[in-house]
Amino acid sequence: MKISLDHLPAAKRKELDFVVQTLREGFAQALSRRTMPRYRNGKILKIILFGSYARGDWVEDPKGRYFSDYDILVVVNHDDLADLEEFWSEPDQTFLREYASGERLRTQPNFIVHSLDDVNEQLRLGRYFFTDILRDGITLFEEPDFPFVAPETLSAKDAYAETKAYFDEWHASAAGFLDTARYVRRQGRPKEAAFQLHQAAERSYHGLILALTLYSAKTHRLNLLRDRAEAMDSRLIGVWPRTSKFERQGFDLIRRAYVEARYSPHYEISDEHLAWLEAQVSALQNVVQTVAAERVETLRKAVA
Repeated sequence: MKISLDHLPAAKRKELDFVVQTLREGFAQALSRRTMPRYRNGKILKIILFGSYARGDWVEDPKGRYFSDYDILVVVNHDDLADLEEFWSEPDQTFLREYASGERLRTQPNFIVHSLDDVNEQLRLGRYFFTDILRDGITLFEEPDFPFVAPETLSAKDAYAETKAYFDEWHASAAGFLDTARYVRRQGRPKEAAFQLHQAAERSYHGLILALTLYSAKTHRLNLLRDRAEAMDSRLIGVWPRTSKFERQGFDLIRRAYVEARYSPHYEISDEHLAWLEAQVSALQNVVQTVAAERVETLRKAVA
C-alpha cells in the first residue's frame, strides 16, 4: 500500500488532511456517547484514499460540469461500527456543508466503512473492488499491527458466474421499477412515480457496479452511485446532462425522491420533469446494458 501523496497539488493534500481529521473527530464524538465496551473500544484502523485521486487520473471539467470525487475507505475494528447512520452521520454532514461553502473543500469526499475482518474476507474471495484498493490505494492514516491479508485470485469461471448473476438480477429489477414508474405516472400519482424512477436508477447503478467490481456499497444516494459509475466508464457521463437549470433540477428531484417523495408533503414534481426523468432512466439502463454486457462477454471468453 502506498503512502505518498506527492502526485497531488498542495491544495488537494490539505483537503485530504481535513477529510482525515473530520472522520477521526466525528467518529470519536459518536463513540463518546456510547457505554457498551465493544463500542467504547472502537477504533479506526485505516483510512485509505482510492480511485482516481489515488491513481492520478482524476478529472476536473468545469465546462462539462464533471469533477472526480475523493473516494475514501475507512476500516474499523468491529462490524457494528460500520453503521453509517449510527457512527458516521456527523462527518458526512460536515463534508456536505464544507463542500457547499467551498472554503475548506472544493472536492466532494465520498467514504465507505468496513471492518477489517470484512475487508480481509473480501480479499480472500478475490473481490476486484478490494484487490484494486490494495493495489492502487494510498494510506492516509493507520494504526500499527492490523495488516490486510494477501488477496486471492478469483477464478475466471467464478468471476463469470458471479458477474452474470449479479447483473441479471439487478437489471431485471431496475427494468421492473421503470415499468411501474410509467404506470403510476399515467395513473396521476407523480410522487410515487418519482420514487419508482429513483429505484430504477439506483438498481441500474448497483447492477453495473456489481458487474464491474463484484461489490457495491449499501447506499440509496443516487449522486454517489452516479459518480462511482461514471468514474468506471465515461459513457455514463452523458446520461445526466448538467448544462441547463431544468436538467440539474431534474436530477435533484430524482435524487431526493427516495425519502421525500414518500414522506414529505412538500415534495412536488411536474409531469414535464417526470417525462424527462423517464427518458433519462431509460437511457441509463441502455448504457448500463451495453457496458455490463461487454464485461460479461469478456469474462465468458476467458472461461471458454
